[in-house]
Amino acid sequence: MTAPLAFRGAVAFSGEPGSFAEDAVLRAFGEAERVGVPGFPAVFEAVAGGAAAVGVVPIENVVAGTIRETLDLLLAHDLVIVGEVVVPVRLCLAALPGQRIEDIERVSSHVQALEQASDFLRSRPWTLVSTYNTAGAGKDIVERAERGSAAVLSPRAAALFGLEVLAEDIASDPLNRTRFWLVARPGTAVPAAGSSDGAANTVAAANGHRTTVVFGVRNEPGTLLAALHAFADRGVNLSKLESRPSRERAWEYVFWADLDGSVDDPSCAAAIADLGAQATLVRVLGSYRRAAD
Repeated sequence: MTAPLAFRGAVAFSGEPGSFAEDAVLRAFGEAERVGVPGFPAVFEAVAGGAAAVGVVPIENVVAGTIRETLDLLLAHDLVIVGEVVVPVRLCLAALPGQRIEDIERVSSHVQALEQASDFLRSRPWTLVSTYNTAGAGKDIVERAERGSAAVLSPRAAALFGLEVLAEDIASDPLNRTRFWLVARPGTAVPAAGSSDGAANTVAAANGHRTTVVFGVRNEPGTLLAALHAFADRGVNLSKLESRPSRERAWEYVFWADLDGSVDDPSCAAAIADLGAQATLVRVLGSYRRAAD
């Protein structure tokens, strides 16, 4: 694990204390000033509006895949990715003290957490309720004194709200983890992860950099292939590629790609330049150190 970043300024995250997003803030920045806001859009609005210097938002989970709302929000705001952090995700089922698992009729959590624990949740005929946040689901049960209800959340959040754990480690993948982006306004100075720790610098150097770009191509045969050749011809690996609906025209798409490398690498810079000759849109959304898995 890399050392927390030395950073001044508020960090916005989605949810309540005890959420995995707050875990990401702590992992990246230590005990920095932080503020929980209701939902991913509010994180982007807080950063874009200057109420927070940096926002921490989930982008990908090893079980549930990409959090596509984050992609859409980043494209809609003039923000950039300045770093990433990976957080192990332990999920438990928790309820008010004195409740038994046989008493539970409803289970609530964020839709991603419900999906990550789907194998366990399908074992009983519970009603599943989607909420905006894992920790928030637990907080709601406490505030409403909801008997017969349980939440899927972290053991830390369960303890924070005084809930009793009915089942531990319920995620479908025991190595469940989520990757978070650190987003900021262009020009915001955020230290590189591990900048104050020699061992951490060694880990970061070994992991290298990641560059995230979004691009569009003409809706014609071969245009996507020609765009991808821009990377292949320069020897730049794409670790991820997916499409999202274009905001310009119905049934047309833009493509998101994670490149293995930094925009300061000549081959990566040349590939992006070559892409510009093939694409109708190219936007570099960030070039940053890869987080340790």
